[in-house]
Amino acid sequence: MAHPLIDLHAHSSVSDGTETPTQLIRAALEAGLDTIAITDHDSTAGWDEALTAAAGTGLQVIRGMELSTRDEWRSVHVLGYLFNPNDGDLVAETARIRDDRLTRAERMVGRLSEDFDVTWEDVLAQSGGVSIGRPHIADALVARGIVRTRSEAFASILHFRGGYYLPHAAPTVLDGVRLIANAGGAPVIAHPATRGADAVIDERMLVQLIDAGLVGLEIGHRENTDAGRATLERWAERYDLVVTGSSDYHGEGKPNRLAENTTSPDALERIIAAARGVEPVRG
Repeated sequence: MAHPLIDLHAHSSVSDGTETPTQLIRAALEAGLDTIAITDHDSTAGWDEALTAAAGTGLQVIRGMELSTRDEWRSVHVLGYLFNPNDGDLVAETARIRDDRLTRAERMVGRLSEDFDVTWEDVLAQSGGVSIGRPHIADALVARGIVRTRSEAFASILHFRGGYYLPHAAPTVLDGVRLIANAGGAPVIAHPATRGADAVIDERMLVQLIDAGLVGLEIGHRENTDAGRATLERWAERYDLVVTGSSDYHGEGKPNRLAENTTSPDALERIIAAARGVEPVRG
């Protein structure tokens, strides 16, 4: 008997996806998923709409978020599952991140507009009034015909070495894991090996994160390198961490497709058991 399809990393238009939470749920059903996690960047604003859209469908929704954090100069994303969305510390931190991302995006566009025919109004037109980030700048560049796709924009003009990139405020990865765990959530490091050995958190840091409440590692992800996956798999076995696989779906914003990587039912059960904020909801 085939395992149910479980995808624990997907974005809606609340952050940088191209589909509303309702459309995301429809896409999950069309993909034959049993379980979908809505994990917008630094926001839980899509939760209620997703649950409403899933009602009566049989689809299980895991409420989550992808929290922006950093480890020295590196950007590290932490997936938080089933935490209390009203936790004061987490609410305050995500508001700070979103506010800084907005001013950072506007500053980046100011830089870009000196060399390219793109304005802040162009970016606002792509965002739908949600938390604005580099994907919306990329969409504005596409709309202006400066690049062909989001991916091309990220590989060139918006690359951190491209000359226009600016970092945004974020807690340390250790503080991010603590915030999610203290809010009753289950923290999992998202795509930890996207740029090879450089981007893999070292083992000493991993032990600190586990002590702070880290539950797992997202190893099944199209951007993790083979060498990085091998290292992560050894660590997951050594420290008994949950291993997840996910699409990191963004609608038409990225080539990632729902269910291209999935999570086992046993791994999901361990995540649910580790969380105490909110419960999964079966539509």
